[in-house]
Amino acid sequence: MGQPVRDYLLTLCVTAAVTYLLTGPVRKFAIATGAMPEIRARDVHREPTPRLGGIAMFFGLCAGLLVADHLQNLNGVFELSNEPRALLSGAALIWIIGVLDDKFEIDALIKLGGQMIAAGVMVMQGLTILWLPIPGVGTVSLTQWQGTLLTVALVVITINAVNFVDGLDGLAAGMVCIAAAAFFLYSYRIWFGYMIEAAAPATLFTAVLMGMCLGFLPHNMHPARIFMGDSGSMLIGLVLAAAAISVTGQVDPDALKIFEGGTREATHAALPVFIPLLLPLTIIAIPVADLVLAIVRRTWKGQSPFAADRGHLHHRLLEIGHSHSRAVLIMYFWSALIAFGVVAYSVHSASMWIVLLVVALSAVGLVLLLLPRFTPRAPRWAESFVPPRYRRRALAPQPAASLPHEPSAGAAQGAQDVQDAQEDDGERVPVAVGVSGVNGATAIGPRSRFTTSNVRK
Repeated sequence: MGQPVRDYLLTLCVTAAVTYLLTGPVRKFAIATGAMPEIRARDVHREPTPRLGGIAMFFGLCAGLLVADHLQNLNGVFELSNEPRALLSGAALIWIIGVLDDKFEIDALIKLGGQMIAAGVMVMQGLTILWLPIPGVGTVSLTQWQGTLLTVALVVITINAVNFVDGLDGLAAGMVCIAAAAFFLYSYRIWFGYMIEAAAPATLFTAVLMGMCLGFLPHNMHPARIFMGDSGSMLIGLVLAAAAISVTGQVDPDALKIFEGGTREATHAALPVFIPLLLPLTIIAIPVADLVLAIVRRTWKGQSPFAADRGHLHHRLLEIGHSHSRAVLIMYFWSALIAFGVVAYSVHSASMWIVLLVVALSAVGLVLLLLPRFTPRAPRWAESFVPPRYRRRALAPQPAASLPHEPSAGAAQGAQDVQDAQEDDGERVPVAVGVSGVNGATAIGPRSRFTTSNVRK
């Protein structure tokens, strides 16, 4: 069992390395091609930031699948199943649509049609839901049309849920990485715990997905140097949906030989099998909730469900006083609590301590939500090792000679320190024009760092 784990770890590391190394050149390519849309009213960032991060993530996906195909313990997935090829075909199609949208802002209905076509391509190559385990009934076989419609619906919902939550630096990549880690633990247990080879593709997909997200996160954490764009958010949403479809509709519950005895006993014993019905939804519970609330909110106002606004969950966290980084960490916390809580309950469904632990952590999460202005302070002996925002002493800007119209380096650093402290205390203040240090460049004002002439050069 140790050898497959090492192979999965190698696949994850190769995927993360390729994604990380390609993101820098992709950023320069996005700047050169002008894939840097103007700041919109709903955006949180202060200056135009290049997109197209999905290009690096797609090549990381290709590298991960290529390496897995040449590993002794993983190449059987490609020999016994056509699902990796189906995933690659659907991912390539959705990636092309996302790249076009990042550059040209295509219509929302066209994107929706492209998502359905990508899901249909995967269905045609065998990545579809064949049956569903129903508690108290057993395995229910689906017709071809039923399986196709259910598969397409799951893919579209997952893609748009991930796309909707991609509103803060590092939010979507981190949440999907947490979801993939929980899904990996579940599918790996089904494969090696019950010796079911049909769960191997889902295990591989989640390992590659974790690598894609981990490789992109260093470039995307606040302040982000590049955004994944729709080319990245739709791509990782499709890979997550493919893993859910594979482990839900391809693993035959009867192979576990647990539907024996009375209906109640069989249902309780089959809980690890029924979890796939809920796990994809619980893993993306927060994005799906955000998606549903956005649709209700927009239709209630008489707007299109696809009309963008600033009413998402992450926007509300910022409005009540949380800083950018703290809002992202809170969303991480809730995603991990839901995903890993469901996985742990599927393994030890008779253990009451799991439920009590989830309840206790939920209470902690609620307390964090109610303390947006609480800023932890490091002890004095550790102040030299932490950022200025966590120090007890107030830093005074150092005077230095400067030109009349150019702020000194000390003044710029002092302004940045003050702004960091105010943001962490929940205050969102405007940034003075010409003060460097915001997102690593000059803040937007009368002059933008990325003018049209600079982009073309």
